[in-house]
Amino acid sequence: MLRLITDFDGPIIDVSERYYRVYQFCLQKIRRPNQQIRQLAKAEFWQLKRSHIPEIHIGIISGLDEAQAQEFSHLRRQTVHTEPYLQYDSLAPGAVEALLKIQQAGIDLVVMTMRRIWELDYAFKKYDLGRFFPENRCYCLSNDYVKTRDTDDKPLLMARAIQELPPATDTWMVGDTEADIISATKHDVKVMAVECGIRDRDQLKLYQPNLIVRDLSCAVDLVLERTLPQTAKVGNGMNLSIPYSPRRKNLSTLKSY
Repeated sequence: MLRLITDFDGPIIDVSERYYRVYQFCLQKIRRPNQQIRQLAKAEFWQLKRSHIPEIHIGIISGLDEAQAQEFSHLRRQTVHTEPYLQYDSLAPGAVEALLKIQQAGIDLVVMTMRRIWELDYAFKKYDLGRFFPENRCYCLSNDYVKTRDTDDKPLLMARAIQELPPATDTWMVGDTEADIISATKHDVKVMAVECGIRDRDQLKLYQPNLIVRDLSCAVDLVLERTLPQTAKVGNGMNLSIPYSPRRKNLSTLKSY
């Protein structure tokens, strides 16, 4: 059995508009009356995020002083995963078609995300994505999970998945961040990093994924070509240079580990 484990935000969901709206809100909320600020254009802001520039530095670049930038960063963390802003997410181009291709090929499909249960359910309902991920193939955080760092928390999800899922003859991970790459390599899972998410190629290369590809569609085509050559061919544009249930497999609190 072939298995593909995919991150959610990045490969499947485009979060750039949500992140930018939260940036705008926080900047306006923190600025003093009549303070001159420089609100970044979305493209500039998103490139800073993809380059892994800290939120405090983004605040300073936008005209806040150091104390304000600290407050800006804190407010951003409190706001970015709230329901009013989730509405700004959108499906990544080609993601649903790629999921359909995986499903039709009979590949065991797993989602592994740092979203909490309610955040994942929100997107599943809005975009009808629960049809691709049975209850026992969803790994996310519980609603009361106390987060530390993604690079620490996500490997715990991977460890649980490896323990609970039936054996597979071959497994690939697809993700867009260093947390995805670290989670996979720590557990000897091959990993493809996608450039369509919140990290650019330079950042992804630092963590040495097996491959870097453009998006989920390219990743799926590559997996199918390498493992099921009789059923799939690689699509154009590939970059080779480098039933619904609200219950999910999730991490509770760190105290349980």
